[in-house]
Amino acid sequence: MAHSHSNGTREIILTALCAVTLILGIVSEHTEILPKSLAIWFYLLSYATGGYQGLIETIDSLRKFELNIDFLMIAAALGAAVLGEWIEGATLLFLFSLSGALESYALGKSRNAIHSLLELRPSQGLRKNDDGAEELIPIEELRVGDIVIVKPGEHIPIDGKVIKGQTTVDQATITGESIPVSKDVGDSVFAATLNENGVIELEVTKPAKDTTVSKIIDLVESAQKNKAKTQRFLETFEPRYAITVITAVILLIFIPWLVLGHDFDPTFYRAMTVLVVASPCALIISTPASIISAIANGAKSGILFKGGVHVEQTVEIDTIAFDKTGTLTLGKPAVEDVIFYNAGSNLFETEGDNVNKLLALAAGSEMHSEHHLAEAIINKAGELDIEPHQVENMQATPGQGVKAEWEDHTISVGNLKMFEGQLDSWNRKIKEKAAELRSEGKTVVFVAMDGQPQGLISLADQIRPDSKMMLQKLKSEGIKKVAMLTGDNLGVAEAIAGELGIDEIYADLLPEQKVEVINRMKQSGTVAMVGDGVNDAPALATSDLGIAMGAAGTDVALETADIVLMGDDLSKLPYLLKLSRKAKKVVWQNIGFSLSVIVVLLFGVFLIDLPLTLGVIGHEGSTLLVVLNGLRLLGSRNLT
Repeated sequence: MAHSHSNGTREIILTALCAVTLILGIVSEHTEILPKSLAIWFYLLSYATGGYQGLIETIDSLRKFELNIDFLMIAAALGAAVLGEWIEGATLLFLFSLSGALESYALGKSRNAIHSLLELRPSQGLRKNDDGAEELIPIEELRVGDIVIVKPGEHIPIDGKVIKGQTTVDQATITGESIPVSKDVGDSVFAATLNENGVIELEVTKPAKDTTVSKIIDLVESAQKNKAKTQRFLETFEPRYAITVITAVILLIFIPWLVLGHDFDPTFYRAMTVLVVASPCALIISTPASIISAIANGAKSGILFKGGVHVEQTVEIDTIAFDKTGTLTLGKPAVEDVIFYNAGSNLFETEGDNVNKLLALAAGSEMHSEHHLAEAIINKAGELDIEPHQVENMQATPGQGVKAEWEDHTISVGNLKMFEGQLDSWNRKIKEKAAELRSEGKTVVFVAMDGQPQGLISLADQIRPDSKMMLQKLKSEGIKKVAMLTGDNLGVAEAIAGELGIDEIYADLLPEQKVEVINRMKQSGTVAMVGDGVNDAPALATSDLGIAMGAAGTDVALETADIVLMGDDLSKLPYLLKLSRKAKKVVWQNIGFSLSVIVVLLFGVFLIDLPLTLGVIGHEGSTLLVVLNGLRLLGSRNLT
């Protein structure tokens, strides 16, 4: 139906007035309660209120030299008035107006599913001023750099970074993840999430209009305007269909009346009934009702579609390419092996006091290094409750490693580059061990004391705990091919692909080479690319469907991808496939049902002289059923 639904409340009021005046008209005409002469005025009022919205739409269309469904409805009602069938005409306009108001309500309901996010965002924040005084101010007045206090049980008013305190935060509104996340100093928090148990102070990082929750609302709003292919097809089909129906109705009046000599009244009545039942209201609303509900369902689960077209596109996907670092893996290295080299016995030790001492030395030397490998070594010592040795005079050499002093010894911790000059003078076994670890896809750090080897520490990126399970589910959902694209070396890529059961590996890629690989894959399938959005932007844009993950907070991902997974949660991918398939199924159920109703009603008109009233009820009833069927997608979490 071509309603714009800009003003749902006005539609409801007009529909109610239409019903009241229609009833008063019937009372005047058929009882003694009101004067009979008032009946015609009540019917005219009923026509005016019931047909107001449709008339506006019709005039809009006619200005563009188009016909729409509203035109068919207005024409049918006027036709009924010509026949003196005021009750049928007014009933038609009432039901047409009612289904328009209900359609507005239905589509509004799916939009409200998103706006409920906004309601979770407080309208005020407790700002801590420079003099330590606390003041409650509207969030629009908070500036980047302000300090805001959030107490337990309160929703966080604005995006920020924790600068004091620790707590757990329920981020379900933003990321869709059900388990609360612990937050400490330095961690980011998002507006509209729930602070569960600690008092925290946060520094504002974004003004209210740029927060992640505001971006989600904007994205979903524009997604609901950005139509699916089926919907666009039906909208171009509507004016052509309307012209066909009008032509058929004119022929149905004039051929039997003028050519075959039938009476005018029954001929005209039948033509008006055809005009009502052939109107494709249910057909036109069948897609948007379902697609918008699917978009809203996704948003509640932390999946953002950037438009209806992407809901339909997801159904076609048979090949998925994953970026490795930060997508299939956590993007953070962790220590895999700590190996002490015992020069006396020329053997390697992997447990015992010597190993612990080696880790304490390495962790102490790396204590103030900014490097991500240093962080992993210090974390490993913490996990094993090993106290790092106190070292002095630490010096870092970028791209190589660190040197420090400990009890009159010089300790060196670094990569192959740092030890190139010394490595050949060391025992050959050390070089071989390092090569063996590298072939397993690990990064190797050497530890030396006074130029003599003490041992090796190997590190590797960690596979996300849910990656393997998710890939198995994708295969069971009918994905034919899974590929991994990475800038990392082949050894690392093969180690991870082997563990996850990935079909194709592309390693040592620059961002522009990822685009070439995607283009090649597109020749044999419909390709989705899943990445973390920053360096994957070109590949996300090239693929048939770009899916960015972990986008809570990264603007690039929100801008380049077609679909955004708000949390770092790959397990959403199978749900995404199920949701889009369910939406497509509902769309086709609706299309099939609305076409069948039109056919059955048309047969009724010609075979059993179906009365106009029944035609009206059948036509508008099918529209309501289609809208309600589409709305089922709003609540369904279990998409079988």
